[in-house]
Amino acid sequence: MRQSCAYARLAARGRKLSRELFTVGPVNVEPEVLQAMTRPMITHRSKDYRALHGSIIEKFKKLLDTDMDIFMVGGSASIFLEGAVKNGVNSNVLGISNGSFGERWIEISKLNGKNVKEIRTPWGNAMKPADIEGAVDDTVEAVHFVSNESSTGVLSSIDDLTGEIRKQNDPLIFVDGVTSVTAVDLKLRKNEIDALVFGTQKALALPPGLAIMAVSEKLMKRSKEVRNRGFYTDLIKLKKNNDENYALTTPPVSLMYALDFQLDRMVSEGMASRYRRHKEMGDLVRKWSLKLFGMFPEKEYMSNTIGVLNRGTLDFEKFHASLKSKGYEISGGYGDVKEKTFRIGHMGDLTPERVKGLLKVMDETLEECQ
Repeated sequence: MRQSCAYARLAARGRKLSRELFTVGPVNVEPEVLQAMTRPMITHRSKDYRALHGSIIEKFKKLLDTDMDIFMVGGSASIFLEGAVKNGVNSNVLGISNGSFGERWIEISKLNGKNVKEIRTPWGNAMKPADIEGAVDDTVEAVHFVSNESSTGVLSSIDDLTGEIRKQNDPLIFVDGVTSVTAVDLKLRKNEIDALVFGTQKALALPPGLAIMAVSEKLMKRSKEVRNRGFYTDLIKLKKNNDENYALTTPPVSLMYALDFQLDRMVSEGMASRYRRHKEMGDLVRKWSLKLFGMFPEKEYMSNTIGVLNRGTLDFEKFHASLKSKGYEISGGYGDVKEKTFRIGHMGDLTPERVKGLLKVMDETLEECQ
C-alpha cells in the first residue's frame, strides 16, 4: 500500500511538471519515441546489438548523404568537440567564435594544451569569409567553429567559411552541428568537412546521452600521427570497433533503440521536407518577434532551429512563469546576452501548427502581463 501511494505521488508530480517544450535543448520528445526506449535490454557484445548499431550507422549515412565514418559514444556532444581536437591537432588550431559555444570549443582546445589562434565576431553576427582573411596559414592544423550558435540564434554559412578556408590552405575543418544537424542541410559532400559533431537532445528530438561525430578519411589518417589521443574518443580505437558494429565502451542501448526509431521516421519524412518544415517554423517565430522587440541576430543569418528574441522591457521571468503554468516552456537568454534576450526552440518533431499554438498562448500571456 505504501509503495502504491509513492508511485501515485510520483505520477501526480510528473503530470504537474508535464509541459510542451519549445526549448533550446533538451527538446520535446514524443511519447512514441520514449516508448521505443522500453524494448528489452541487450548486451553490447551481442549479435542483436551489432544489428542495432549497424542500422543506425547506415541510416545516418543515408540521411546526411555522406560516406564519412559515424562514431557514437555515451555523453554530451562536448565529448566529441574535445575528441576532434585530441585526434586532429598536435599543436596549432584556429578557433572562430561568435557566441558561447564557439568560446567553449576554444576553451576545450586550450585545456588540451593546444596553441589557439582566436578570431571573434560580435555576438549576433555571422562568421564570414572576411573575418578569417589571411588567418589560415600553413601552421594551422585545424579550424573549428559552430555552424548554428545557440546562444545567439545565428546560422553561419558553412559553404562560405569552408570555401575561404580552402582558398587559403588545407587544414582539417571541424564543425559543431549540435543545433543544425537534421534540421539544416550542411551539404557534407560539397563542403568536405573533417568532423561534424552533434548529439541526441537537439534536432534529433531524443533524450540527452549520446554524442555523435561524422569523421573524414583525412582526419582518420591524421589521428594516427597525433600524440596523446586519450582513450574514450580515440578515433583509431573507435573505428576498429565501429567497423564491426561494436562500441568501444558500454553505450546507452535504450537511447539507441529510440535513435533507430527516430531515424526511420526521418527517412519517411524525407530530409528536404524536414528542412522546409524547420524553415517554416523559424519564419513563424521571426514574424511573431515583431510584436515585441524583434530578433537579436543579423537578418540574413537567422537560425531555423532557435529563435533568439530581444527582451527589451519584457519581464521575462513573469512572462515565462505564466507560460509554464499553461503547459509551455521556452528558454531564457544565454551567456553574454542572457539578460537582454530570450529563446524559442523550434526543432525536432515540432510542427508549424504546434508553433502557431505556442505563439497564440504567448499572445494571450503578453496581454495578461501588461
